[in-house]
Amino acid sequence: MSTGADRRRVAVTGVGLVTPVGNDVATTWDALLAGRSGGGPITLFDASGFSTRIAAEVKGFANALVTDRKLLKLANRSHRFMLEAAEQALADARIRPTADDATRWGCAVGAGMMTADFEDLVDTHAHCASGGELDVDRLLDDRPANDPLVFCRGQAAEGLALLTRRFGIHGYATSVHTACASGGQALGTALKMIRRGRVDRVLAGGFDSMISPVGIAGFCLLSALSADNDTPQRASRPFDATRNGFLLGEGAGFVVLEDWALARARGARIYAELAGDGNSLSSYRITDSPPDGDGPIQAMRQALADARATPADVDYINAHGTSTSMNDRSESAAIHAVFGADAARVAVSSTKSTMGHLIAAAGAVEGVVCALAIAQGQMPVNANYAERDPDCDLNLVVGAPRRQRVRLTMSNSFGFGGSNSCIVMRHPEEVDGRPGEGP
Repeated sequence: MSTGADRRRVAVTGVGLVTPVGNDVATTWDALLAGRSGGGPITLFDASGFSTRIAAEVKGFANALVTDRKLLKLANRSHRFMLEAAEQALADARIRPTADDATRWGCAVGAGMMTADFEDLVDTHAHCASGGELDVDRLLDDRPANDPLVFCRGQAAEGLALLTRRFGIHGYATSVHTACASGGQALGTALKMIRRGRVDRVLAGGFDSMISPVGIAGFCLLSALSADNDTPQRASRPFDATRNGFLLGEGAGFVVLEDWALARARGARIYAELAGDGNSLSSYRITDSPPDGDGPIQAMRQALADARATPADVDYINAHGTSTSMNDRSESAAIHAVFGADAARVAVSSTKSTMGHLIAAAGAVEGVVCALAIAQGQMPVNANYAERDPDCDLNLVVGAPRRQRVRLTMSNSFGFGGSNSCIVMRHPEEVDGRPGEGP
């Protein structure tokens, strides 16, 4: 592992998105700048019996770039988002693994906690427990229990397997399962893979879809979801005093990461440097961040130190910003603790205000947002903000996107179970003249 002045730098050279506000990067980015919400009534199942009947679904989706029917038979809904977003990222980077360099490519992916399709669970219940009691003998001829494709789709590492098979990646590969921190920690893991010399390039990202009776029921029981069923497009309002829960979303986000010197040598377009990664475990509650922001503070400070940056260098924070009372208050406290007087200067927005909460995909999708903010010189809005909360006194981007040169961005992802992830990205021009592998 290289340290000090010779530490390898990591370039973001390709991005891909499938989200509730767009099935590609350009459409999603336009919606984020406009603050156009992806919220609406749930159509994927009959949600009439739930207290929350709204979500941010991916709309009008079809696998346009990945059409291998044999591969798609092994994929569930979230896997299909994953394959499409990954293909977008590789096409955008204009590079992909070859037989000659496949072992120098890695893959790191944040995956969701739901592995079984709800329809398969319903089939098994109807066949094996129609009278309310489980008949074990009937499992022997149960369709889902005896279908190898169902078994494969239900594996926690199936997404990783599909990616490495589809793209011929033969190097280090890993699947991250840390709830809402998964996508961010996958990008951080990829950063370390390149720095340590294990690989030269990584396909990294996250994917998830929990918009099902099981997912909605669980979050409803936790009182985590907004029940503003009549106004779904305003249901997610991070940091607003009237916030009452998040809007559940789905989708996928991917990046292509490369050793900086190799990316420069091939003339790649570089969106940003993935410069820092920080992680901590709050150990406070399963579903809440600590009121004083302790765990998030550690992750944010670690990420800045890893990027060899200071709070004064940061221009934009893409907040975890779930629109829940506890998280937004905790994250605000953390930002003030880490940034001090700079908290009044640094711009903050939560793009969950438009996309909803994509759970395991959130950190990866929001990492792409940070790369785009740097490349485009624009910071997307914190939509639906109307009433100030004195406990969330931040420099929020409201009304319209903020246009300026963005030197350094920070993306926060704080997951159930206490996992905290923070990644830092730097403008390519800021790399010039710094120690390490430069342009």
